[in-house]
Amino acid sequence: MSQTLGRTRLAYSRTWHLLDISSDPRPLGRLATSIAQTLMGKNKPIYDPSTDCGDYVVAIGAHDLHTTGKKRYQKKYYTHNTRPGSLKEMSMDAMMRKWGGGEVLKKAVRGMLPKNRLRDKRLERLKVFEGNSHPYGRNLVRFAGRKVKPGMLDGEIVESARRLESMKIEMPPTKILRSVPLAGPVQIDRRGETWALGSTADEKSRAGENVL
Repeated sequence: MSQTLGRTRLAYSRTWHLLDISSDPRPLGRLATSIAQTLMGKNKPIYDPSTDCGDYVVAIGAHDLHTTGKKRYQKKYYTHNTRPGSLKEMSMDAMMRKWGGGEVLKKAVRGMLPKNRLRDKRLERLKVFEGNSHPYGRNLVRFAGRKVKPGMLDGEIVESARRLESMKIEMPPTKILRSVPLAGPVQIDRRGETWALGSTADEKSRAGENVL
């Protein structure tokens, strides 16, 4: 069996996902895990560890990022430039006050991605914003001609699709050309009008007066 079955250009197309952190009850670790899996493309049937087949993720509302317990004050981030005495540490709370919650989220996602040459490319597809505004509105997935709202659940999307399918467009009533049904064989002219076989031009002109 061929190993390239289903590996088409459409299968490798990248989708944009919107994540509203302010309305998501999950803590930092759960959010980072979900984002990392989307960036790697683990939710696709064509996933391969050596292939970059992930999607884009737009995370908004990073200022409302929260953690459980006392991790915000106990978690430390260390930096070192390989020179003696250059070890520096910063708590999560200090980092959020200095650079915002987006930097904390990026560090968490970076630590959950595989340590290989694809990590930086995957992390570039993560767009984090402190507020709710972002410039990627046109790239987001649209459903039934309408943009998916931030925080919209899958059940709400399915329910909206069912409502759209159940809507029926009412057509205006058609005009009846003759008020009396025809008896006997009929014929259809070029305009689609039905007449009794053998009708004369005078009968057709008089029938035009009975148009409703």
